[in-house]
Amino acid sequence: MSSLSGRRSQSLVIDMNSNGSQMPSPVLEREFRGSKIEWVPERSLKSQSSREYELRIEMEHLKEKFAKLLLCEDMSGSGRKGVSPALTLSNAITNLAASVFGEQRRFEPMEEERKARWKREIDWLLSVSEHIVEFVPTQQTLENGTTIEVMRNQQRKDLHLNIPALRKLDAMLLEYLDESQKNREYWYGSKEAGPREDEKWWLPTVNVPPKGLSDKAREHLQNLKEKVNQVLKAAMAINANSLAEMEVPEAYIESLPKNGRAILGDAMYKIMGDEFFDPDELLSSVDLSSEHKIVDLKNRIEASVVIWRRKMNNKDTKSPWGVASGVSQEKREQFEDRAETILLILKHRYPGIPQSSLDISKIQDNRDMGYAILESYSRVLESLAFTVLSRIEDVIYADNLAKDPSLAEKKRRPPSSDSCEPIPVITFDPKEEAESINKMEPNVATLSDFMGWSKDQDQEPKQADSEAALNQEGRSSLKKTLSPALNKRHFYLESLNALRSPLSRH
Repeated sequence: MSSLSGRRSQSLVIDMNSNGSQMPSPVLEREFRGSKIEWVPERSLKSQSSREYELRIEMEHLKEKFAKLLLCEDMSGSGRKGVSPALTLSNAITNLAASVFGEQRRFEPMEEERKARWKREIDWLLSVSEHIVEFVPTQQTLENGTTIEVMRNQQRKDLHLNIPALRKLDAMLLEYLDESQKNREYWYGSKEAGPREDEKWWLPTVNVPPKGLSDKAREHLQNLKEKVNQVLKAAMAINANSLAEMEVPEAYIESLPKNGRAILGDAMYKIMGDEFFDPDELLSSVDLSSEHKIVDLKNRIEASVVIWRRKMNNKDTKSPWGVASGVSQEKREQFEDRAETILLILKHRYPGIPQSSLDISKIQDNRDMGYAILESYSRVLESLAFTVLSRIEDVIYADNLAKDPSLAEKKRRPPSSDSCEPIPVITFDPKEEAESINKMEPNVATLSDFMGWSKDQDQEPKQADSEAALNQEGRSSLKKTLSPALNKRHFYLESLNALRSPLSRH
């Protein structure tokens, strides 16, 4: 039987028709469809069965993923060991990004299989946002011409504005990875070549021609670097706004001391209270040689801001014993503004630092599904943009090294004893940034312009209002990422590292 079936797959099948005569035909297979027997080509049957198998595997994967979401990570089903639905969805987006982008160690296009998986599964997770709605008033005209006001469902405003923007940023990052093949004159060393001897020993070695890259290839890399940097800024702005909307957990507040001076220390508190405040002086007075120490400084400053803001919101400035506080309301506002300036400088100098204690507490305690989606999606895109930016910088550094071998003796990044990947330092002068913001022309590019959205895309009044709101929000968000010297006071929270799920503080 086996030899017969094997021969039949390589030759013609001689079958009998209804009259009993032989009927030569191409290679055919019988397929039962209800009560009938139909003849279909064997090749078509194999391709059909392959598609059905892929769909069945995808369906099983979808069932498993949504079962975990519905169980809230409590596989026992008891309901006592799980987390909130918002945190479950946030962790799902984080883990998906970690599994897809975690191995992006080269500046090259993603594999089609990984890219298709990312697009498919992120659509599954983001589909929840389509059902988060709010009631909005709208005008409806009856048959007799009477106009009445009714309430209708509409996707929540923050999701309606930011989800399309994040999807656009997502598509742009994947497009920039695909553009890495254009004018490509560099290549990566093989695994047999051995590990690198610099601080990024776990990454493949970048090789360039002996005389370096051509001007055209170098210009292409610089152009991509600027584009990715713009995507990074937009993702950081959305992430910061999402975190700012989350409430500070009571458990975090209860763990803080009574005043900000106890957290900062006398030396730092004195510098922040000087009449002429210099952020660089404060940062130079603390040790920022490792990632752990940078995060510790962030935690202390954010905690002091929470304390000062909480005291300013309380109209009664007296202590529980009836004694007036020694710090005035204006002084606390000054401390808060200066603390936010330092946080902004740290954000620009060290964009890859991990989550702070306040960030982790907010994510863990958050119950709003919309905020969870916006925060986690913007965070993973921010991390991907930072990774792509680092890979581009590796190629540019290899080109600089080929043109100037003396750079090998210099360290382009500060040492870090507590982190695997050194944190890139970005030069930042608050005074210069403030002057550049004040000199901005009125027609500065907004987030809507950056995303490539046209003003005439939507004609309805409601959508026009949403576009105007997006322009205003995008302009303020991009300005916040550039300068702390803005008239609008905003509690600027730090961005999160995408590939780390929130950990418990205890």
